[in-house]
Amino acid sequence: MTDNDPRSTPFTPEDPPRPIEDRIAEIHKHLEDQRLEGLPSLIEQFSDQETATAVEALPLPERQRFWELVPETRKGEVLSKMGDQVRATLLSTLEVGELVAATADMHTPDIAEVIDEASEEQRDAILESLAPERRALVEDTLSYPEDSAGRLMERQLVAVRADVSLDVIKRYLHQRGILPRRTTALMVVDRQGTFLGKLPLELLLTKDPEMTVSELMDAEAVSINVLTPLSEVAQLFQRRDLVALPVVDDNHKLLGRIVLDDAIELIRTEAEGPMMHMAGLESDEDLLAPVVISAKRRLFWLGMNLITAFLAAAVIGIFEATLDKLVALAVLMPIVASMGGIAGSQTLTLAIRGMALGQITDANKRWLLTKEIAISVINGLVWAVVVGIVAWLWFDNAGISLILGVAMVINLLVAAVFGLAIPLILDRVGLDPALSGSVVLTTVTDVVGFMSFLGLATLFLL
Repeated sequence: MTDNDPRSTPFTPEDPPRPIEDRIAEIHKHLEDQRLEGLPSLIEQFSDQETATAVEALPLPERQRFWELVPETRKGEVLSKMGDQVRATLLSTLEVGELVAATADMHTPDIAEVIDEASEEQRDAILESLAPERRALVEDTLSYPEDSAGRLMERQLVAVRADVSLDVIKRYLHQRGILPRRTTALMVVDRQGTFLGKLPLELLLTKDPEMTVSELMDAEAVSINVLTPLSEVAQLFQRRDLVALPVVDDNHKLLGRIVLDDAIELIRTEAEGPMMHMAGLESDEDLLAPVVISAKRRLFWLGMNLITAFLAAAVIGIFEATLDKLVALAVLMPIVASMGGIAGSQTLTLAIRGMALGQITDANKRWLLTKEIAISVINGLVWAVVVGIVAWLWFDNAGISLILGVAMVINLLVAAVFGLAIPLILDRVGLDPALSGSVVLTTVTDVVGFMSFLGLATLFLL
């Protein structure tokens, strides 16, 4: 091999792409300095998802100017990648014609999602712009509950019958010329459209062409009902390592499929949801939304927290006479409530996560409760000794130190029990544990913490 032989040229890897944060910062700088001429070339380097991320990372005035520079041919895909709140804010600024053009090439579930957030005028214009057959599909998608598999499924798929040969399938696919995205298997149905299983493409390509689909298909392939909650859809993709999931109706007739691209976004949303809900925020909260809009969204749960704070204050008021005689109690009592709140939030977070992943069942609830109680006893005794010693050195009062330690153990035990029980009870009555669980738990640990510490002090020190 000579030096001139191209095969002897050493491979030089391309420079790795810069982090998305650096590129977004560059966009922000261009917009800030009014240097818009350089932005189109930067946008070309972004994928649709990265472009959507850039839109979400810009304040509203810059967001609108940046959006105007996104190529018309890409706006539909970029819109479909945005969080709901960011997309809704952006839709309110778009002209009807611009929105209609952006949705022209969108997938049916994405059009339905945009219509949900659009104004009535925009909604009517989008539907009127669609061909009759496609409009019927969009309206059918909108007929399903917003949190169901029917809203996420795509109608583009290839379905074959079980009694035909592989050779016939190959000739059909050759004539068709193209496969829907993320197609790794063909759906198998009977003459009535009932879902029977899947035929993996690798078997279609490698097995004897004279064999029939029924001989090779996976008759145990998992499918889901069109009304299945999206949280269960996310769990299935995680547990089964799926690329596409068939969606069927109550009679097991094949309606569509959910593909991995959409499932990944769904899994991310499901993972972020509990964390955001525990803070009283929505899972798709727009970080850079206008001040008034963000303030309104947070107002309710701050008010709920204020009510619970007054309840805790009322408990303290019951022991006003005790506090007047022993000022040290006022100094130390926040420790009991704080430790209970932290311990309870740990259990609550694990419980909500376990429920979201389907890990908590009737069979293991008792074991889990026993485990959390044991953990709280160990932690309670360890930290009761520590705070007891600190309180004794601080106030030189062994009685207060002992009562502080006992109250802490009591509150940690209560925190463990309620940290597990609250999400289970809220879920049973149809409320979102992540949204309201932390408020209820904080109330319980504050009230029990103050009651146990001040109550024991009243009984044994006065």
